[in-house]
Amino acid sequence: MKKFTILICLLALFTVAYGEDGSRLWLQPLPYGQTNSTSIISGEKSPTIGLAISELNNPAYQLGSRTILIGTTTDKNIRKVFSKSELSTLSPESYLIRTVQWNGKEAIAIAGGDDKGALYGSYHLLRLAVTNGLGSPVSVREVPAYKVRVLNHWDNLDGSVERGYAGYSLWKWEDLPNTLSPRYKEYARANASIGINGTVLNNVNADPLILTHEYLIKVKALADVFRPYGLKVYLSVNFSSPTAISGLPTSDPLDEGVQRWWKDKAKEIYALIPDFGGFLVKANSEGLPGPQDFGRTHADGANMLADALQPYNGIVMWRAFVYNPGNEERAKQAYLEFTPFDGKFRSNVIIQIKNGPIDFQPREPFSPLFGAMKQTPIMPEFQITQEYLGFSNHLAYLAPMFKECLDSDTYAQGEGSTVAKVTDGSLYGNKISAIAGVANIGEDTNWCGHDFAQANWYAFGRLAWNHQLTSEVIADEWLKMTFTNDPEFLSPITKMMLDSREAVVNYMMPLGLNHIFAFDHHYGPEPWCDVPGARPDWMPTYYHRADSTGLGFDRTTSGSNGVSQYNQPLADLYNNIDTCPEEYLLWFHHTAWNHQMKSGNIMWDELCRHYDKGVLQVREFQKIWDRSEHFVDTDRFHRVQSKLRIQARDAVWWRDACLLYFQTFSKQPIPYDLERPVHDLDDLKKIKLNMGHNNKAKK
Repeated sequence: MKKFTILICLLALFTVAYGEDGSRLWLQPLPYGQTNSTSIISGEKSPTIGLAISELNNPAYQLGSRTILIGTTTDKNIRKVFSKSELSTLSPESYLIRTVQWNGKEAIAIAGGDDKGALYGSYHLLRLAVTNGLGSPVSVREVPAYKVRVLNHWDNLDGSVERGYAGYSLWKWEDLPNTLSPRYKEYARANASIGINGTVLNNVNADPLILTHEYLIKVKALADVFRPYGLKVYLSVNFSSPTAISGLPTSDPLDEGVQRWWKDKAKEIYALIPDFGGFLVKANSEGLPGPQDFGRTHADGANMLADALQPYNGIVMWRAFVYNPGNEERAKQAYLEFTPFDGKFRSNVIIQIKNGPIDFQPREPFSPLFGAMKQTPIMPEFQITQEYLGFSNHLAYLAPMFKECLDSDTYAQGEGSTVAKVTDGSLYGNKISAIAGVANIGEDTNWCGHDFAQANWYAFGRLAWNHQLTSEVIADEWLKMTFTNDPEFLSPITKMMLDSREAVVNYMMPLGLNHIFAFDHHYGPEPWCDVPGARPDWMPTYYHRADSTGLGFDRTTSGSNGVSQYNQPLADLYNNIDTCPEEYLLWFHHTAWNHQMKSGNIMWDELCRHYDKGVLQVREFQKIWDRSEHFVDTDRFHRVQSKLRIQARDAVWWRDACLLYFQTFSKQPIPYDLERPVHDLDDLKKIKLNMGHNNKAKK
């Protein structure tokens, strides 16, 4: 036995030093050296409780010699160690974890409001074991902030992934339902470990075929795999499915035949998948069909689908990402389209709103819709995949970005009406609450393309469960669970993560600049872009408005009046160039090149310094990571090192392209104490990337 233990230890050391492919995500084993004689006691049997017991029994986690009781509020053993009043307050998915006395000895008890709560509690205990150890008494009470915590996959039926940078889709539609990839269980397990309880399998630009019986059988196969992990399946639907699939002459939501079609389709779905979650809908947006095609409203369309799902407790997540060519500027359109229908949606409809009013930019102010919809449940939509933040080539830890939105005060009901409180149901008492993240997951071995991009999946799940967690706490958890808990590694790498998103903003679009990316694929700078015949609001010049007088979009009362969509005192704060936060200055103001900033610099000089700072930050990341080599296995070290080299080159590309282009308008020199551009503007304008599969940039 002793020789076997030594062999296991040697194999573990070899794995740490040489071979970690990233496939285990944050579910890494604990260091070897502890005994594992854990005794698990449960008086209940269900597939989900079975999974929880299996996780706690996993020898990789080395929980030591202890007894663990686990079950729901009806478990006789759990009822012996928790009071009736304590258990009566546990809602579904919530849990209690406490050090208790059992048969005269110390034990740990996990009580779930249901079996999913017990499973979530088991993962919480494992997280504590990895991050803090279990040497002291445990006392935890956890209740999820949002009832629906869902990933949105933009996966297409042909296996491609729109805005996906980690390979082809996980879902092998051609093999389903008969062949089930082992990664389906691994995916469900990873989501359960961070409390994600829903997944939208397909792209919001939905192919109607997903609702055919052929594909619903395939969806059922996935739902069956996911169910024990508490992961419900949802589908994006095409509003014209009745016409596309069954040849109905119309898809008008007020047509009785159309209504009957959707009710029959819902009945078919729930016969196959009794716990089906519901529909996600992108309608009358970017050319997709919707109720407006028939002279109807968003409320008409959403309510028709809601009525079909209501008998089965299904929900409709109706996206507010809408904009059409017209007189109103793009950032205002979602507010203008949806506020007239506040209070007119069915109770099982929730409006899904992107964090900012444009489109997942590296920095945007929060969408004003969050402060305007007071009678309708609304949910934030974040983009985990880095469509506008360097794809899977750039290190950009997004928890600070998510927190920036969630912690923003909308003043909807006075001070303290944060986006988080508006959306989690606590401010208005909404019966349903939800949060969505556009997934960054593909079939790459390490799931996300960049090993550090795994942290964004993890961070979304943790914030969906508890939006009061700090970005630093989440980074610390993820690093300890993914790499090591050595303080000499944690301190510099945590700081690198916390600084990384701001670095991206600095070298891409500081001071409120946005959407100056290369056309269509959104990788790299192209502030000069002008595609003949393209919509103006797809062009960078629409957003930066550079001219001889200054830079930025005027959304003040003298411009587009976008500030009026925000509640007071924000409207006045943003409207005044002297009080507008400088991180949003060029978002709300067309600002003179010589405008004096709070630093004492003129705006042009401040812009140059931000771009230069971003380049220097990424170069520092390279040094920090290189110094961490002896803490990290060889494979992951070199993968991240390679990505940081790309990011450093791209940062210089961004800096030179933007400053050299804007300099043609400012006519001012780049401050002489800063590094000189290494490119010529004409050469930069000639760069045309060869975009490979799934939008991966090849440069």
